[in-house]
Amino acid sequence: MTPRAADRARYDRATAHLDAPVAIVDLEAFDANADDLVRRAAGKPIRVASKSVRCRALLERVLARPGFAGIMSFTLAESLWLARAGFEDVLLAYPSADRTAFAELTSDPKLAAAVTVMVDDPAQLDLVDAARERQDLEVRVCLELDTSLQLFGGRVRVGARRSPLRTPAQLADLARSVARRPGFRLVGLMAYEGHVAGVGDAVAGRPVRSRAIRLMQSAARKELAARRAEVVRAVRAVAPDLEFVNGGGTGSVQHTAAEAAVTEIAAGSGLYVPRLFDNYTSFSGRPAALFAQPVVRRPGVGVVTVLGGGYPASGAPGTDRLPVPYLPEGLGYDGQEGAGEVQTPLLGSAADDLLIGDKVWFRHAKAGELCERFEELQLVEGDRVTATVPTYRGEGRTFL
Repeated sequence: MTPRAADRARYDRATAHLDAPVAIVDLEAFDANADDLVRRAAGKPIRVASKSVRCRALLERVLARPGFAGIMSFTLAESLWLARAGFEDVLLAYPSADRTAFAELTSDPKLAAAVTVMVDDPAQLDLVDAARERQDLEVRVCLELDTSLQLFGGRVRVGARRSPLRTPAQLADLARSVARRPGFRLVGLMAYEGHVAGVGDAVAGRPVRSRAIRLMQSAARKELAARRAEVVRAVRAVAPDLEFVNGGGTGSVQHTAAEAAVTEIAAGSGLYVPRLFDNYTSFSGRPAALFAQPVVRRPGVGVVTVLGGGYPASGAPGTDRLPVPYLPEGLGYDGQEGAGEVQTPLLGSAADDLLIGDKVWFRHAKAGELCERFEELQLVEGDRVTATVPTYRGEGRTFL
């Protein structure tokens, strides 16, 4: 029996009492992935990206482990909810225009002490002040540095379009604006190198493309390391008590941790290891989060049809955004139908061994987005479900 076949047998036994669709997290794989992130971080704390987990019970589990500290959230409403639930260090990774949430933040000393907001424009400070409930509460502020690699005088850009702040002078100017402004305190700096951390460099069947990605990422790491160090020096000259400098992502943990200017690493997807993280030369994780769909039809030889399964991930459209049939091995999509909203035909010799009601296990493309499809996660240890925990959706929270 192959290791994947053994996993399928375990998951089928563990969930035999549950009807599909069902989503699981294999806790042995989850914990092993957490250990590997800590190893790669080489002593620097890891701030957990909540958008990649979207389950409070699992956020609590990983934050209880040595090497993890703090949450990186994705909306201000989520940040406040987590802070009210007892999480004491929540960094909002994206600017917000949520006036209601800003009013909440500035009305409660506990929330103001626990949540740090992201800023890359003075207009974002204006939004906070316009919604402010109490003038005596300081809002904790983090500045974001643009990490994109720009070549040929800026005519070629590689990386996400995030912050407009790129140079040490630009960051220092905004730092001075924050320092001069009553009711705000600059505590952090963030730089997320998504073109390194979130792009696999070993694309199956694409050796030339993979080589080009590795060359790009090598150049990007060198350029960013030098620029980030200069930016940190410039910002610390304005705010010498800066509490943290955050960088990285699952795919670049060890590289970012090697930079002296960085004090903590952000990561989250590496806990679940969805399919987009299969194509890296720098690390390999264990698939920890999967979902199962039931076989509902057998249209013919070499074909079964499962219920639903069309859970595409965000980002530029492409086949890499689709879930992949994972267990049993040897199933694939019909090219004319793909992953369907209500039903999905699957082709392959393995189909002939499946009966009506059997489970087909899938891996999704992007980590936390799976939790927007399920209200519960079944936590599997060995061949048993040992707990059932709600996702954000299961707690009635859909932040985006």
